[in-house]
Amino acid sequence: MSIDQAVRDQFPQLQRRVRDRRLVYLDSAATTLKPMSVIEAVRRHMSEGAANVHRGAHFLSDEATEQFEHVRELARRFFNAESKNEIVITRGTTDGLNLLAHTLGSRLKEGDEILLSQMEHHSNIVPWQLAALRHRAVVRFVPVLDNGALDLKAFKSMLSAKTKIVSLVHLSNALGTLNPLAELFTAAKSVGAITVADAAQSASVTPLDVRALGADFVALSAHKMFGPTGVGLLYGKMSELEKLPPYQGGGSMISEVREDGVDFLAPPHRFEAGTPPIAEVMGLGAAMEFILEIGYEKLKSHERAIMAAAEKGLNALGGIRRIGQAPEHSHVLSFLIDGHHPSDVGAILDEQGVAVRAGHHCCQPLMRRFGIPGTVRASFSVYTSEEDVRDFVAAVKKAKDLLA
Repeated sequence: MSIDQAVRDQFPQLQRRVRDRRLVYLDSAATTLKPMSVIEAVRRHMSEGAANVHRGAHFLSDEATEQFEHVRELARRFFNAESKNEIVITRGTTDGLNLLAHTLGSRLKEGDEILLSQMEHHSNIVPWQLAALRHRAVVRFVPVLDNGALDLKAFKSMLSAKTKIVSLVHLSNALGTLNPLAELFTAAKSVGAITVADAAQSASVTPLDVRALGADFVALSAHKMFGPTGVGLLYGKMSELEKLPPYQGGGSMISEVREDGVDFLAPPHRFEAGTPPIAEVMGLGAAMEFILEIGYEKLKSHERAIMAAAEKGLNALGGIRRIGQAPEHSHVLSFLIDGHHPSDVGAILDEQGVAVRAGHHCCQPLMRRFGIPGTVRASFSVYTSEEDVRDFVAAVKKAKDLLA
């Protein structure tokens, strides 16, 4: 296993020492570290630009608008969308899914069904539950198998004429399961359902070809793909975006406001009320360029090597219970040390400079399905090294010995 040191050198956070130890950052599923190109893109706008977009009458505003719309075009290519007008700038995955639950939810009537899965993040559960409450619809959950894979047979049996929306995670943040969305969405389309993908975790490790996936909508967050916090993308098929009412009102989303009414802009601007997170969008553009420059093949190859080494190391320790070992699996390793609370394990790892996440990972229905309070989650990325894996396994062994 090897990693290009030049890639690690682009992440200044890795130069830090934590508790007088080298930092081993294994919490990339929560948020990824940021390369210098992203940091510089944000700095450049803040220090040289800082003008608003779409509404100025001077050079700085025109420049910012051009750069902003360049990122939208870059996102079109990132998604393999047909038009850049299918790209809505959001505050992140949660914001995008709330936008959809609010606007698509207005189509629901009593008895209609929204199909989710037991492995969904709360951001892909709660907005739909709120929509269902408003419109007396029903939320149903596809079960998860013991190995962490989605029960495909159950999914297909749950589809019916009542199914109006199918919203599924592409890659589980708690299990690492990579769901076969193209197959699932094809089945959903056969009953006329709208298809929504939560791509927060998958954007940094696998291509997001929306046409191949058969997705009507895809939401993601920049900060989980090497970009800034507070910004994200929502892809929407134009034929579907055009049907949606506005989500929020304000400047930049109207063509005319009168005392007796208002006319709205066409998508995507209809959904982008107010001043957007401009500097963060510049950082998002740099993050997409970073991913595309490395290439998904290299990202996947490195992730596979890291996962294999970490799994081998934990298996050799014994007394480790893995949660989530689906055949299609990526960059997330969730586990328990038999008989011990994940928070206790996480605290011991932290003392050794190893940053992991311990808890339910905003997936409480999933944890109840497995009958556990949570897991210890190590999540890897392109900057995870062989030395990181060795330190991680050694830290888990120490935790195991201390808790024995």
